[in-house]
Amino acid sequence: MDTHIIEEGLVKIEVPDFEKVSARAPVFYNPVMEMNRDISVVVINQYRKELDHDISICDAFGGTGIRGARYSKEIPGVESVVVGDVNPLAVEIAKKNMELNGISNVDVQKNDANILLQSNKGLFDVVDIDPFGTPAMFIQSTAANIRPGGLICISATDTSALCGTYHDPCLRKYGAEPQKTEYCHENGIRILAASIARNLAVNQKYLHILFSHSTEHYMRIYAIVKRGGKATNESLDNIGFIAHCPNCLHRELIHGYSPAIPDCCPTCGGKYDVAGPLWLGPLWDKEFLANMIETAENLELNKKDELLKLFNSCYEEAEGPVTFYDIHKICKKLKISSPKINDVIDEIRNRGYFISRTHFKLTGLRTNMPLDELKQLILDIKEEKLGVEA
Repeated sequence: MDTHIIEEGLVKIEVPDFEKVSARAPVFYNPVMEMNRDISVVVINQYRKELDHDISICDAFGGTGIRGARYSKEIPGVESVVVGDVNPLAVEIAKKNMELNGISNVDVQKNDANILLQSNKGLFDVVDIDPFGTPAMFIQSTAANIRPGGLICISATDTSALCGTYHDPCLRKYGAEPQKTEYCHENGIRILAASIARNLAVNQKYLHILFSHSTEHYMRIYAIVKRGGKATNESLDNIGFIAHCPNCLHRELIHGYSPAIPDCCPTCGGKYDVAGPLWLGPLWDKEFLANMIETAENLELNKKDELLKLFNSCYEEAEGPVTFYDIHKICKKLKISSPKINDVIDEIRNRGYFISRTHFKLTGLRTNMPLDELKQLILDIKEEKLGVEA
């Protein structure tokens, strides 16, 4: 098997040569996910800074060992890392890569992710689940075995299911109805978060999301896991449904596991599309995000500029309402061309409403301005522009 050396972060690793990134590759390494790994280094760095003890990390899908190696070399205060993979060739290459970087605190094991977690109950401060595809079958073992106060980092690359392109796989894997809307990627993260929350609740645990994002072909959630029956019950109040009107774009949040959901939109009478159960709580911790931005500035990261752009975008939208509006979608409904998005943003801000862009969509506006007022504002801006041109 031919290999080559690549450099990422502070490590050098040997990776097999293959033509296409896929689950069928002899050992899985995806260069597109470098930013994902950079973000993980920043988040875990910040998490460690806020503790009074060194941490142990489990990377349950080791591949070439790149994550484990980077966590060991780039995060101060890492006592140990366990890297697991079911592929014996991956285990062999990961061990070589630890030797290549002079790393002694990483234990590479041939093991299934669920068995690895179940046999190390409560021993890990950080559990990283980054599979090729859905994490659904690994969420319960993560929930059951993560140490209270620990950090879970969970990726999903089955975005076509979470975003509603494929309905049945989402229902099967996450127990939720997806929704193909302009904010489907946000819905996807909220479906994933609700699935994690329900699995944690079985173990009297609940999640506090520090950071989440949808980038390229994947979604990822970083959350602190806390313990307590009463607090877990209260946390589940964040689970509910989103009723969306495809006719006029009105949407309604309904909290609860089996709430009464109206069939029709109160604004136009159109039939609602309903998504859920999903997470209606915060997707970001703004204070933690601010600290992450500061931490990232002081790290050597190849994707630092892209990463900081994402962090700052999420920081701006962190305290905004659930879901956002797509200005192009609104203008299509109004049968007009779209005005400059910055003109709309400025006017919303002038009227005292919350307003931000969103990392989920370039043309998205996250605002608490009522939809009817937003539509009229856009029409007024277009009319004013036409008056000036005349």
